[in-house]
Amino acid sequence: MTDLDRVLAQVDADLDASLERLFAFLRIPSISTDRAYAQECRRAGQWLVDDLASLGLKSTLNDTPGHPIVTGRSEMGAAKRVMFYGHYDVQPVDPLNLWDNPPFEPKIVDGPDGTKRIVARGSSDDKGQVMTFVEACRAYLKVAGTLPVDVTIMVEGEEENGSGNLPPFLAANRDALKADLALVCDTGMWDPQTPSIVISLRGLMHDEIVITCADRDLHSGYYGGAAANPLHVLAKILGEVHGPDGRITIPGFYDGVIEPPDHVKAEWAKLDLTPENFLGPIGLANPIGEQDRSLVEMISSRPTFEVNGMWGGYLGEGSKTVIPSIATAKISCRLVADQDPVQVRDAVRAYVRSRLPADCKVEFLGGEGSRAVAVSHDNPDLAKAAQALADEWGKAPVTVGEGGSIPIVGHFKKTLGQDTLLVGFAQDDDRIHSPNEKYDLASFHKGIRSWVRILAALAA
Repeated sequence: MTDLDRVLAQVDADLDASLERLFAFLRIPSISTDRAYAQECRRAGQWLVDDLASLGLKSTLNDTPGHPIVTGRSEMGAAKRVMFYGHYDVQPVDPLNLWDNPPFEPKIVDGPDGTKRIVARGSSDDKGQVMTFVEACRAYLKVAGTLPVDVTIMVEGEEENGSGNLPPFLAANRDALKADLALVCDTGMWDPQTPSIVISLRGLMHDEIVITCADRDLHSGYYGGAAANPLHVLAKILGEVHGPDGRITIPGFYDGVIEPPDHVKAEWAKLDLTPENFLGPIGLANPIGEQDRSLVEMISSRPTFEVNGMWGGYLGEGSKTVIPSIATAKISCRLVADQDPVQVRDAVRAYVRSRLPADCKVEFLGGEGSRAVAVSHDNPDLAKAAQALADEWGKAPVTVGEGGSIPIVGHFKKTLGQDTLLVGFAQDDDRIHSPNEKYDLASFHKGIRSWVRILAALAA
């Protein structure tokens, strides 16, 4: 029996004790967005510091202007170091009456299909996921007395509240947090039997467009047909952003977009992501993105332009026949590859200005953004982690881009110079941020075993 086999056997033998530790963590109501729970957030951080210290890691509760950040560090003299990131804070539990059990009294229940589920706030997002990694380190240290790679564990308490204090913490502790690779567990499986590695995250640019025409709201009977209506102007401009083929018409918008390799597109084609199984559950049937792109590409490797809100004029009950003076829209663009959010913002604004009638004016409020992040498809650590997951789950993991944005991963690259692999074991039906949040027992158990295999593989 190899060391790896013995460590995996230890994970299996220690599962009940691992669950007891997770349940103790879950009982702490570490709701970061509510000041009333500030001491509970600190208590959760201290609980984790104490648990990491029990493994022999040098652990610290680092104060910030908000909730503290937990760090733990091994010093095994290994040739490689990884930094693992997660968060101990959780979402509020409202509405409480929709929970089948008290949200901070974790229990194991049977799902409709007979699967065992850990039900509690934070079970999936993110305490259960954090503990899969901690328990993997525990098993390794108990069996082998060492870790195959040195680890730095960083767990924050403000992820659900914007992570405002994490970027300055990274900058102030750049040397102490230096590692060869970052690992993030705040993601999920492709499906209940197929693991996933997220290798790219789309960036973001959001802006607010305010168009003013007349100097006051106008009587639509007296001025209608002659005076410019800013709602019409704004709707026309935004309506022309997408061409009939779904492609964004803004000049320069696609600068920096990179094509995925052909072999990656071939892998995506096998994923069976169809309009029926992706859009059907939300009451839709037809993808509206670039029509020469697959559905996987539309939601992961292609940029987007979305109108998030649009308003102006009279919005109250009944009618008021006015031509409004001002119309406003909030827009957001998801960015990919090497797109520059500042360049995209400037291109969008130039596009709007170029289509503005002569006697109307525009103002922009916002323009903040973050770049996309990606791991090269030929990164050797990606291949090692993929093989480790395949060994545990019996099938190769899906390597795919995430449509959303996790800004902290960009900070890992920008501030620490570290690539990130995102490996998580959540399921689509985990109800994160909702009542009756759950984490499958198999996700927890096999998640621990997966991290054991990944740590061993990364050391090779």
